[in-house]
Amino acid sequence: MPAPRSSSRDLALVATFAGVVAALGLVPAFTPPGFAVPITAQSLAVMLAGAVLGARRGFLSVVLLLVLVAVGLPLLAGGRGGLGVFAGPSAGFLIGWPVAAFVVGWLTERGGSTYKLAWGVVANFIGGVVALYALGIAGIALVAGLSVPAAAVSTWIFIPGDLVKVILAALVARGVHAAYPGLLGARRREREPAERSGAPAV
Repeated sequence: MPAPRSSSRDLALVATFAGVVAALGLVPAFTPPGFAVPITAQSLAVMLAGAVLGARRGFLSVVLLLVLVAVGLPLLAGGRGGLGVFAGPSAGFLIGWPVAAFVVGWLTERGGSTYKLAWGVVANFIGGVVALYALGIAGIALVAGLSVPAAAVSTWIFIPGDLVKVILAALVARGVHAAYPGLLGARRREREPAERSGAPAV
């Protein structure tokens, strides 16, 4: 009986955070003059998905959002949707969203059962900036026909805002985990018996 309840809760959380990412798409996108990739608030929700839900559920919530986008729902900032968005300059960042959420979540889970703000900032930075930019820069280079260094230079304008998002996501995640301390701990407790018995964790 516990397993179905856990699965239902997981599905609800995944759907909820897919909705959070979509909701932040209502914040108008801003494309700076001379840049092809817009500045949006949705990367903040991607960090939050990993920081609040952990690696697996954070990853799935962002994948769900991207599936809905792919089938045509206008859930990206600026009302964008459809397969065409995965062929534009932002493609690398979009593909990197689930990876970023997973990395943020995985690192957050390594930080212990109590969410620590400093570790949360580190996790958000590594996942939400380093990992995300690696894929985003690769996407810009491929689509725009630029060298990787040139593509990397073209992302400088996003860094100040993303650093603010890193800190903001950590602050919000700390508040959520203080109010609902079992969000990450429950996943650890589920893994521990399997690890002790030698069974594969899920």
